[in-house]
Amino acid sequence: MKVMITYPPIESEKGFPLLSQNRQFQWFNNPTLLFPVIPASAATLLDSKGYDVVWLDAIAEGLPYDEYVEFFRRESPDLVAIETKTPVIRRHWIIINELKKISPKTRFVLMGDHATALPKESLEECAGLDFVITGGDYDFFLLDLCDYLSKKSKKPPHGLWYRKGDAIKNTGRFQLSHNLDDLPFIDRELTKGSLYNVEYNIKARPFAYTMAGRDCPYHKCKFCAWPILFPTFRTRSPDNVLDEIGMLIERYGVKEVFDDTGTFPPGAWLNKFCKGMIDRGYNKRIRFSCNMRVDYINGENARMMREAGFRLLKVGLESANQTTLDRINKGIKVEQITQACKIAKRVGLEIHLTMIVGYPWETKGETMETMELAKELMTSGKADVLQSTVLVPYPGTPLWKEGLKEGWFRFDPASYERYDMSEPVFKTPDMSSGDVMEMCNSIYRSFVTPGYIMRRLVEIRSWNDIKYLLRGFKAVLGHMKDFSRKAG
Repeated sequence: MKVMITYPPIESEKGFPLLSQNRQFQWFNNPTLLFPVIPASAATLLDSKGYDVVWLDAIAEGLPYDEYVEFFRRESPDLVAIETKTPVIRRHWIIINELKKISPKTRFVLMGDHATALPKESLEECAGLDFVITGGDYDFFLLDLCDYLSKKSKKPPHGLWYRKGDAIKNTGRFQLSHNLDDLPFIDRELTKGSLYNVEYNIKARPFAYTMAGRDCPYHKCKFCAWPILFPTFRTRSPDNVLDEIGMLIERYGVKEVFDDTGTFPPGAWLNKFCKGMIDRGYNKRIRFSCNMRVDYINGENARMMREAGFRLLKVGLESANQTTLDRINKGIKVEQITQACKIAKRVGLEIHLTMIVGYPWETKGETMETMELAKELMTSGKADVLQSTVLVPYPGTPLWKEGLKEGWFRFDPASYERYDMSEPVFKTPDMSSGDVMEMCNSIYRSFVTPGYIMRRLVEIRSWNDIKYLLRGFKAVLGHMKDFSRKAG
């Protein structure tokens, strides 16, 4: 049985589509590629079980649509699996219907947070679609489906939506009961890992993405779509992750790892992982970066992480307005943001801040507070990298449901292609759509001062640092161009 795991080409004058392994879809002027860890894990797992696996990320490869269709004709897969997201799901429906006409016997399956939130919708709207896999464990679930289609097992016991005649059926709500340590380490050749070494915020090359866990131990933020996929937080064992890091070093020569778990596991898990990095000597051979909540950072674990080879922590500022932090159920205080940055910088860790504008209750003045805090942290040296985005409440999230109830949407909530960060989704009290986009742009402009530039130049220690800075400035200029275009 031949299984094709794919991202079809998506061409638009809006820019480059950031889709794979991404919580927030966005059109980028400066292309960035995130390695799709779970689909890659699915490909590796299927391959290990004897299935003929074809991996084609046409976005990463820059493959035009006509060549993509020709590739599909030539390979003639039995099953095609596509990870989708709200802004492109209608395009995926069209592509599936076109491919189905070419090969009626090929079966198609959609995966992802939108498909999980509204599984019946895709089967109703896309005649060529055969299955929807719900939940985030695409790897285990896709293997279950393939075993069923190849008559190796019965129908998957939960999480699958399918057609039966003219009716749409399902096997019940998905369950996340898998042991993540049972998964083979991702085959980076099969999944063309070298394509994804396009990321401005990682210093060393080559680098690799991992996932120690699925989603976040907190997983209560009302705007986040990943709890739709992962309603419970699960981790691999520290030793299992360490073994993969060792493999990445020895087999692929990896110099840096970014772990894309929603939030890297804290507490005893983190302690054991850091000890293992030191005991195995990996802290001398690679740099390690990850996502982290500000309220998980303290003096003790920051020093430990630095000793273990950690370089950068990506943290969610989201807003400098406490009312907003409370309303999105972020579970932090504004003062914790500054304190966490100070602690991290004191031990030599770098900080990547993320923030959001376009909340439906925030005034322009309140949004300016976020810009001022971000500017202060960046220009004072308490943070190093900044990322500003527009609020996009994806279907199924608590914030999306609240928006429907409160009438916050600027447009028809079913206009999915408009959830692409090229405009605000929600109305705001005293800002137009253009004002919100310009505010996003202003946040980037606010910290690019002569003092900030000088400080970054003083920090240069190697040619690698120079290349890293150049990539960073190029990315900032690209984001400013993105939001300037969109604001207009």
